[in-house]
Amino acid sequence: MPPGSLSKRKGVDVNEHQSQYVIVGGSAAGMAAAHTIRAKDVRGTITVLSEEPDVPYFRPLIPFLVSGQKQPEDMALTGSGPYMGADIAVKTGARVAACDPDSRSLTLEDGTCYGYEKVLFATGSRPYVPPEIEGTGAEGVFALRTLADARSMAARAARTAHAVMLGGGLLNLKAAFALLERGVKVTLVVYSPEVLSQLMDPEDAYLVRKALDDAGLTIHTGASATAIQSDPSGVTGVALDNGEELACQMVCIGKGVRPNVEFLQGSGVAVDGGIVADRFTAASRPDTYAAGDVAVTHDPISGAPIMTALWTNAVEMGRCAGMNMAGIKTAYTGTFGILNATQVADEPFVAMGVVHTRSGDYEIHRRATATTFRKLVFDPGGNRLVGAVFVGDIRNAGLYRYVIRERMDVTGFKPAIIDHTLHYGHFIC
Repeated sequence: MPPGSLSKRKGVDVNEHQSQYVIVGGSAAGMAAAHTIRAKDVRGTITVLSEEPDVPYFRPLIPFLVSGQKQPEDMALTGSGPYMGADIAVKTGARVAACDPDSRSLTLEDGTCYGYEKVLFATGSRPYVPPEIEGTGAEGVFALRTLADARSMAARAARTAHAVMLGGGLLNLKAAFALLERGVKVTLVVYSPEVLSQLMDPEDAYLVRKALDDAGLTIHTGASATAIQSDPSGVTGVALDNGEELACQMVCIGKGVRPNVEFLQGSGVAVDGGIVADRFTAASRPDTYAAGDVAVTHDPISGAPIMTALWTNAVEMGRCAGMNMAGIKTAYTGTFGILNATQVADEPFVAMGVVHTRSGDYEIHRRATATTFRKLVFDPGGNRLVGAVFVGDIRNAGLYRYVIRERMDVTGFKPAIIDHTLHYGHFIC
């Protein structure tokens, strides 16, 4: 059906648009796929449907909008680095309400319909707000996920003396430091015995914890919020399960995410938590694909199904999906259950593969100095590296990632791994 023609779907007159490739979601995976398709197919029409009002942007940078170090125009994806493709139509404010794979069409909330030949679902995830916490709808409660969230948070920070962050994940820590830079007192409340509990065991996080303490962040461990208190001006405090109450004017909730899959109800696209994708990023219906936070892929170490909300994984999977959509069959190598390289409070760290070892049968090597920490995790036989944590000194972390991902037998160069002298020469047979 030609662009702009009218059709009737489910009793509603809609504007029909046709595109060879339609991508639902304008963040890391979706935009990586769009630009990969354009590099391989210079003629095909590509349409990206993004529910956000803003043009696609680098989501990891949004804490810098809160701190005032960056403006929205500094975060734009298009025309930056790998996002140089031309002739990609991006429609903002376009929330998909339903998908009909039989007729190869998507219906937006406003009734507009988009036909496609191939479609990628890269709808990402949304913050999880625990229902047991009362008062989460109060003004001044945030779950930092979008540029719009960051704008609102930055505006609220101007009249905030104390902010409470619920959850000790990476994004909440970055939001906390953005507020600290603005002179706001920040208290982090985590139920776990230590921060970054998903990325490392508590005993391995001491250098990161010291850096947070030195930076002025107040941390309450072993506690959780039961209610957020408010008045007509918004948030006034947080009640904890230990009976303590923290007076504050802002709350940021970082309790994980949930995939955006509701629009697929009744479509026949297989969903198991997220959208089930095979090794070639294909979903269960013909010419449908999934990538990014919303996709269920596999862990290259264990082979188990897995979902992660990491930008770098989303980009890699999006590129793979783009290749497959353009007709170049490309296998996705898998997503580490844990793979993160960043820094908090000027303390760089890398965590990848198996890092939680309390309940497993592993060979573990730890080395620590006053400024560095290193943990290497081998399989029970000691012949394969399956995980690593580096804090302070993260040199050559990419080599260790390669060894883990390729499931290499390290018998011939294991001492170099343990002594942190691994180099490319060890991979030459």
